Amino acid sequence: MTDFFTKITDQFANKLPFVAYRKPNESSVNALFQADSTINYADDYSESGFVFAPFDSKEKSILIPFDNCLSTIYVKDESITNTEDVELNFSDKQSYEGLVNNAISTIQQTDLRKVVLSRIEESALNETCPITLFKRAMSYYQNAFVYVWYHPEIGCWLGATPEVLLTTRNNQFKTMALAGTQLFSDNVVWENKEIEEQQIVTDYIVESLKDRHVTSNLSDSYTLKAGHLAHLRTDITGSFVRVNLGDIISVLHPTPAVCGLPKLESKAFILENELYNRTFYTGFLGELNKTSQRHKNRRNTENFAYRITTKSSDLYVNLRCMELKNDTVKIYVGGGITASSNPEKEFIETCNKTKTMKKLIIS
Repeated sequence: MTDFFTKITDQFANKLPFVAYRKPNESSVNALFQADSTINYADDYSESGFVFAPFDSKEKSILIPFDNCLSTIYVKDESITNTEDVELNFSDKQSYEGLVNNAISTIQQTDLRKVVLSRIEESALNETCPITLFKRAMSYYQNAFVYVWYHPEIGCWLGATPEVLLTTRNNQFKTMALAGTQLFSDNVVWENKEIEEQQIVTDYIVESLKDRHVTSNLSDSYTLKAGHLAHLRTDITGSFVRVNLGDIISVLHPTPAVCGLPKLESKAFILENELYNRTFYTGFLGELNKTSQRHKNRRNTENFAYRITTKSSDLYVNLRCMELKNDTVKIYVGGGITASSNPEKEFIETCNKTKTMKKLIIS
């Protein structure tokens, strides 16, 4: 394991692209290393590698190929603890609440039903080594997709996201509708606003897939714990035959949980009113078209084995993330706005979401 993290540290010191990541509730940590600083792109999602896609689908998705891979087992470091309370920053309160009020007014006067609005909170960074922060994130957030991603021409990002965009195994898929946020407790109660928001997300995904002739199955909604937060989640499964992976991604991204409804109208509102470029925040990332093989004994044929090839993708929405630059960090947070939203409550919700990343940088 020491060699594994030394390799990542050397790659960062040599200003060469890499990504290291651990999937939710797994102990295996993976890393991909690129030998030069070429920027590779995923043009139609038929490519193979680790994809890092922006919020705006008009911009290009970055790909680190599976050419040079390492894996290790990471055991949670019990010595990594943080009992210090995270201080909330209210400096952006007035401007964010003004943005929310603008959205509520627009929703009341137009066909816009929901829009997800975000902001950046900048903080000083005492620990400038992203590998140290990555280890902390893995120890703190076992049930999240934890990653550190770096390209010298683009920057360094780190996150611990609870939201799956899409999982595929050959032509089988699984996705989720995730919305609603509150502090986690043993007795989580969801208000009508949060239930409505989550249902909007579920209905949109199901109807959008149906438009591509993809039938899906739904689980009951349930509470998902993500660090110190709780979300409402519904699992959606199905299969796709007459469409390709890129078609499914175009249906799902950006989801109503990070953009809004209707998609085009909410996206236009975001690009016009947020007054900053989200870049990779609320984009997606993960393994794209990874091929694996396993041996299986053929039934009724003694001592004969054949290989089964599986093509899989595991893609996650880039939430609970931050961008590292020298001794400064940009933490990205947002929340879903509907006609019944309360601007002050929405701002406090974004403050609570900053705790996930702030916990890493004040350790």
